Amino acid sequence: MDRPEFYRFHQGEKTLPFEPQEYQNRLTRLRAEMKARGIDACVFTSMHNVAYYSGFLYCAFGRPYALVVTQTEDVTISAGIDAAQPWRRSHGDNITYTDWQRNNYWRAVLSVTGAGKTIGREADHLTLTQCDLMDSFLSPKATVDVAPITMRQRMHKSAAEIALIRSCAQVADVGGYAVRDAIKAGTREIDVAMAGRNAMELEIAKRFPDAEYRDTWVWFQSGINTDGAHNPVTGRALQRGDILSLNTFPMISAYYTALERTLFVETVDPASLKIWEANVAAHEFGMSLLKPGASCADVTEQINTFFAERDLLQYRTFGYGHSFGVLSHYYGREAGLELREDIDTVLKPGMVISMEPMLTVPEGTLGSGGYREHDILIITENGNENITSYPYGPEFNVIS
Repeated sequence: MDRPEFYRFHQGEKTLPFEPQEYQNRLTRLRAEMKARGIDACVFTSMHNVAYYSGFLYCAFGRPYALVVTQTEDVTISAGIDAAQPWRRSHGDNITYTDWQRNNYWRAVLSVTGAGKTIGREADHLTLTQCDLMDSFLSPKATVDVAPITMRQRMHKSAAEIALIRSCAQVADVGGYAVRDAIKAGTREIDVAMAGRNAMELEIAKRFPDAEYRDTWVWFQSGINTDGAHNPVTGRALQRGDILSLNTFPMISAYYTALERTLFVETVDPASLKIWEANVAAHEFGMSLLKPGASCADVTEQINTFFAERDLLQYRTFGYGHSFGVLSHYYGREAGLELREDIDTVLKPGMVISMEPMLTVPEGTLGSGGYREHDILIITENGNENITSYPYGPEFNVIS
């Protein structure tokens, strides 16, 4: 039997998150950057860049995947276990590699790039092992780290992306209301989280009947479990007076959005209320600062000053916001657009960013727990547009 190293298996109709022109626009901008830097081919290996430039969100399960972009081709490289699904979900061509011989993946990549070329690669994603294999199989004349280039491109959203993100934010609100409705003393965190996740998945299926459904989730934390923003759900039962943290995360075609809110079960004590109200005030102040021309570092310093004046800065745990787009809790991040002291990126229209101040007060201190509010804002020509609708603050979120 003649067993090929790779082959093309194309069947069915292509179904993409965006119109073909959206991907063409992204690739045109990328190719201009490649030409300016003398890059013959980019070999993208991360989920976020493969999805951003092709529409295909791979499931690695220990296997390597790629998108190879030249001045004339864009080809996803996928494993045989996925059959023709990667082709149906890719803007351009697709090659399937076989596993009967080790490293057929790199032979498939080589068939598109050619040997001895200048190769663009993602230094923040490619492992040392795969980097060595790339050098061995492709024999590149030179390599260029394109991760910073692509990150900057992803930070500036198109009209189509903003429309999707806006819809995603509405789905997050749906999940938030479902979580709120499920809260009562004696209910477990896991039961509340499932209510929010189920509501969002049903809403996504209604709004996007042709999408692939995966990765939507909820982090719902109570009591001491609220001290970290990314603490997983547990079976802890809610108690009267508990501080709660609501976090809903719908994922639609690799696009991430979020809703995060502080709540209390039935009642809130005076010390907690004071800290909560201060965090809400910082949230509102921070949102007022998000406008074209403001730098991430300057916004951060102003919110730091706000908290320091109230003797609360010592309870701050991380930056005050981040970009949105093709990212997730296990892949991708546009680290150049985060509200931190060490980020000097200047906000521009078309960027999408959160405002999410968080204070963590240690156990044994009055008002202990984690307080966090989170809204998503589109930077406009004159300021920002808040696309999160679920209310924040004590008036709505003390659940009786």
